[in-house]
Amino acid sequence: MNLHPDPLLTELRKALRKGLAGVEARMDLHGAPVTDGSSGPTRPVLDALDAADFERPVSAGGLGLGLTAGVLVSEELGRAARGNSYRADALAAELGRPAGVALAGLEALPTGGRVTATPVAGGWELTGTATVDDVSATHILVATRTGDGPVLVAVERGAAGLGIEDACWPPVIRFDRTPVSVGQVAGPLDDSPTGPLSRARLRQAGYLLGIAVGAHRTAVEYAGFRRQFGTRLRDLPAVSFPLARALVAVRATRAAVYRGAWLVDSEPDAVGTAPAVALAMAAETARDVVRLSMQSCGVRAMTAELGLHRYYRLAAAESARYGDPAALWRAVGADRVRTARRNRAAAVLPV
Repeated sequence: MNLHPDPLLTELRKALRKGLAGVEARMDLHGAPVTDGSSGPTRPVLDALDAADFERPVSAGGLGLGLTAGVLVSEELGRAARGNSYRADALAAELGRPAGVALAGLEALPTGGRVTATPVAGGWELTGTATVDDVSATHILVATRTGDGPVLVAVERGAAGLGIEDACWPPVIRFDRTPVSVGQVAGPLDDSPTGPLSRARLRQAGYLLGIAVGAHRTAVEYAGFRRQFGTRLRDLPAVSFPLARALVAVRATRAAVYRGAWLVDSEPDAVGTAPAVALAMAAETARDVVRLSMQSCGVRAMTAELGLHRYYRLAAAESARYGDPAALWRAVGADRVRTARRNRAAAVLPV
């Protein structure tokens, strides 16, 4: 893995920050802090940069920048505390689906466990409740489990038995015996190291990493000019030490996230559980760093001036997408136990 920054990705990061700085943030203390999906305000910024072509192979007319570029886009969206209008289209493109779809049911482990698919003649009936990231999308890719394992099925917004509750955030989608046919299966969601689910987990890890980075940056800036007891807050050990520990956690998480993306792009045979580890680390880091950042800013953290409440609500809502951290760690641990047992059995077998 090349530890030196790629000049192209550095320029891409600068362009994203410049574009996202012009997107108005929702500073209200109540209500949804962001707008996700294709109707979100970040979509024009990504379209201007042709972000849809970043991960697409050159043979398919894309730029071939790999998953690393997709993780970078997600990180900058989280850093700016803006909605993520990238992840759904990126996942849909990998499955050969058109842009403008929404994702639902990817927050549970085992994958697709929130929405059950009951077999019927010609397909299934969906029943259950899950979060959805875009209530205005005409088609929704729903994670569920069939006899062949976890899959994504494309459901039209006006399908029978489908209801969306957008009075809460994140919005919720409900299925009551919603019929889907075999032809509506968009693709599998297995745990293959370089499959769509693993790549989506790394993009989500990048988004959570960005949330942690943005909250930490806000807290450091505020503690740098806010004075208390005749000195800057940042010079008080009770403030500076937690912020320093948070910085260490952010840098360790960044290494795990970008190492996972690099493995998917360059060493697919060595990926293993790196996407699950990266997502679990990023989810925990986002929640811990946002909490420490708010504590460092004191009562000012709950004002619209700093905007830390946006990072807080984003971290709470996004940390469980694509798998609860505790469940991810259990899956990683079980995989390592199985690997150790296989290695031990291979070592004791006679030659």
